[in-house]
Amino acid sequence: MEPVLHHLDVPGPKARHSPERRLAWWEWNATGQACPPHLVVCVHGLTRQARDFDVLAQALAPHACVVSVDVAGRGHSDWLADPMAYQVPTYATDLAVLLAHLRQRHAAVTGSAEPYALTVDWVGTSMGGLIGMALASQPAVGLRRLVLNDVGPVIEPVALRRIASYVGAQPVYPSEQAAADALRQIFTGFGPHTPEAWLALSRPMLRPVQDGWTLHYDPDIAVPFKAMAAAGDTEASREATRVGEALLWQMYEAIAARTLVLRGAESDLLSPATAQRMTECGPRARCVEFAGVGHAPTLVAADQVAVVRDFLLAP
Repeated sequence: MEPVLHHLDVPGPKARHSPERRLAWWEWNATGQACPPHLVVCVHGLTRQARDFDVLAQALAPHACVVSVDVAGRGHSDWLADPMAYQVPTYATDLAVLLAHLRQRHAAVTGSAEPYALTVDWVGTSMGGLIGMALASQPAVGLRRLVLNDVGPVIEPVALRRIASYVGAQPVYPSEQAAADALRQIFTGFGPHTPEAWLALSRPMLRPVQDGWTLHYDPDIAVPFKAMAAAGDTEASREATRVGEALLWQMYEAIAARTLVLRGAESDLLSPATAQRMTECGPRARCVEFAGVGHAPTLVAADQVAVVRDFLLAP
């Protein structure tokens, strides 16, 4: 099945070229119900977009409504006027607005007056997992289950440097295949994929421009990264990192949702030590590692899909 593209006006930071800002989201629903009682929200990583979850959504759609979001500045969502607004607080606010909209829609269709009649689960890859942690730590948001795909309260510096080396670049490729080949070099941590699967993952990453194809996102999403890099390895920057990690651990400790942590066994972003600690505190997550994968599992391989599907659909 093909998903349906929707847009929602959201408050907060302004759009670059419009008086109103729109958040784009894709919806899969093969349940036969206009508004099923189970919703799974999927949110992508820093430079990715909503269609990363096509394979997982196809597996879940007969059982739940699946919504996958183009975070601000990516895919079909509007770009922001202020580059420094490309940070987790903005994204979390946008997603909270979307969740409220989806709950209101469910109530209107079903006639239910119960605010949490819609069961909401979350699948977040990398940045999408950080957004999920921010929301899951707030009881009023009401997330039931949380999948954190290769991310936790500690982001290893080597991964930040690797990501900073390519984020914001906007090369022009002569063809979709040339772009897919280049993206394979950047995202080697995604692990092995068939040529067909890789091309399917790569096509939504592209937009047509004069002379070829370029990446789908606003290059200014790199500005906050560059601001961090400009701080250098100083005592002030190290202290800011310590404070940030402490806040993320505090957020993680507040999560009540049943939690699953996925880790690429070769990940440079989520360390074994951080993943282990996540199983021992807060929601005491179950952790599953995938061999031959780094940062991050794409949830395309059958074994990866099965782990997430079984976790979300279990009674």
